[in-house]
Amino acid sequence: MITELLAFIFDSVGMVGIAMVTFLALSVGLPIVLGILRFLGIYAIVEEGTTHVYTLFGKVVLLLNEPGLQILWLKMGPRAFLVRWLGELKIVDTRLDQQYLRSQPVNSEEGAPMGIGVWYEMRVSDPVSYLFKNADPKGSLAANVSNAAIQRLSNLPLDTMLQDRHAMSQAVRDEVSPRSQEWGYRLGSIYIRKVHFRDVQMIRQIEQKVVNRLRQVTAGISQDGANQVRVIASSADRRAAVEFAKARALRPTIVGAALQDIGKDPIVLNAMFEVLELERLIEGNSVVTLIPSDSRDMLKQLLAAEPK
Repeated sequence: MITELLAFIFDSVGMVGIAMVTFLALSVGLPIVLGILRFLGIYAIVEEGTTHVYTLFGKVVLLLNEPGLQILWLKMGPRAFLVRWLGELKIVDTRLDQQYLRSQPVNSEEGAPMGIGVWYEMRVSDPVSYLFKNADPKGSLAANVSNAAIQRLSNLPLDTMLQDRHAMSQAVRDEVSPRSQEWGYRLGSIYIRKVHFRDVQMIRQIEQKVVNRLRQVTAGISQDGANQVRVIASSADRRAAVEFAKARALRPTIVGAALQDIGKDPIVLNAMFEVLELERLIEGNSVVTLIPSDSRDMLKQLLAAEPK
């Protein structure tokens, strides 16, 4: 029983040791071996969006643009070792790039100093031309775009500059695209993003004119509104006056018709006139003396009581 337990322990220790040795070999030894193979030029790893350009004695011997693991000995043979020591490897970024040129100075047809912002896209399509035909292809492309924008967009009418940006973008692209291909670039979209005035004093004058024009328009709108209100008010007054005049003209007719109906009954007519008379007396604030109806000799007594 003890012998079997010791054998099991030794077997477990042996398996752990083998696992540790394997782990160390894979984590430390394998990268070292791969580094040595890569140092000797056996293989290369090409990342996506890049191109490897191998030169030997001033000549391009290999272009690698397929991403992944590439065996150089299968593509160049023994020259792979020479390229590693006597040649040169240049890695070119072929991904889409963008650039924005701010406030390119142009003049309108009217002589106004304008600034134009140009945004464009480019991609390296020919790595060999990109590396060997121009010392600074990106700077040259930016200068070419700037020059094309100044040449093709100068002396245009101000309205065209402010409105028709698509035609201006197409004109700049047609000018730049052939020359950019000579430097290994493939030009993408070009867009005129911003058109503005460069003279600060002119900007202030335009702002002042706009403010004055807004004030004139506002005053005109206010005056027009006031005139409309006056027209509506006068029209309403005229209609009201006409209706009141019609009412005053109809009043005698209505009153006469009512009196005619009342006059058909004498009792009602007399009662109405008595009521009207009483109303007149009340409204006139007159002094009224009431005399009893059965006092026949009251007038004589009043005369007799009058002092001589």
